Amino acid sequence: MIHIRDAIRNLFVQPEAGSTSKKRHFRSKLSFNPGDFSVVYAIGDVHGCYTELLRAKDIIYGDAENYSGSALLVLLGDYIDRGTQSKEVIEHITKPANGKITQVALCGNHEDEFLRLIDDPDYFFSWRQFAGMKTLNSYGIDPAYLLRHGGTLALARAINEAIPTHHKNLLVNMPSMVTVGNLVFVHAGIRPGVPLSEQQDQDLLWIREPFLTQGPELPVVVVHGHTPVGRPFFGNGRIAIDTGAFATGRLTILRIADGRATILS
Repeated sequence: MIHIRDAIRNLFVQPEAGSTSKKRHFRSKLSFNPGDFSVVYAIGDVHGCYTELLRAKDIIYGDAENYSGSALLVLLGDYIDRGTQSKEVIEHITKPANGKITQVALCGNHEDEFLRLIDDPDYFFSWRQFAGMKTLNSYGIDPAYLLRHGGTLALARAINEAIPTHHKNLLVNMPSMVTVGNLVFVHAGIRPGVPLSEQQDQDLLWIREPFLTQGPELPVVVVHGHTPVGRPFFGNGRIAIDTGAFATGRLTILRIADGRATILS
């Protein structure tokens, strides 16, 4: 078991400054009317914890039966790396939720970096310092062996063959923001005081400060993950629900209904 202190330290590691890739993917921002849903759920950072994700979804499916209208489920990003079942998590997310629930999977910084690797396998030597090998291992890829026996070309071929097209399409098409009235769902946070229409993907997927200290500085409540907390945090215009599932076994579910926010697990 990884200690939560070590988990938090590892999550602050970022790719080398100046690293480039062949493509950058500009991400959509989705907006719903508050009346579209009678209840809204959010799940924090999964990080390869497939069993915990299935358990969280079961809790949501059961809880949603208590509401007569439709429901929205927002997954806050970082489905891969750190845990051992990234491939299984991604495959699960490619499928729609059950029944009356609309599911939206936001992009996290780990998905964005993984897509950079898929686009440009030469990026591997920067990516591995940030993400480690567990995601590639979950797809049956052994980078050390491939690099030793065939170099970057062998690694590129293995990545192209092992990662299904529908997984790649999911990574490309993940939005960076969902709004439901004055509720804003993002992976990391927003740039304080900047109108939502002008927010940049770099901040939505990566920001910590000044957002964590200042909050959104807009008339909204931001629900986010990215920065792990010992327990869900409510305050300063934001709700943080990344409780380090890969280290703690706790994947947090937030429910928002009738103007109230409640933690389900």
